[in-house]
Amino acid sequence: MPVRIKLGLSLLVVLVTAVAAWYQHTLGHDRIQYVVAFLGAFMIFSMWLFPEVKREESAGGVRRDPQQGQAR
Repeated sequence: MPVRIKLGLSLLVVLVTAVAAWYQHTLGHDRIQYVVAFLGAFMIFSMWLFPEVKREESAGGVRRDPQQGQAR
């Protein structure tokens, strides 16, 4: 995934996390707001830490035909 898309997605996750944590705080759910904040930070951390999955020509021992898109 390109860095520009990761940055945009990270910003979106930060905004949604901040709104959700604030909303939980206004409802009086003190523990849940910290869970929401942790999950948002964990999602961003995981997106930057783990590489994107890339498919090869043969996935799982089955040869794929790139023109037809079906397994042989």
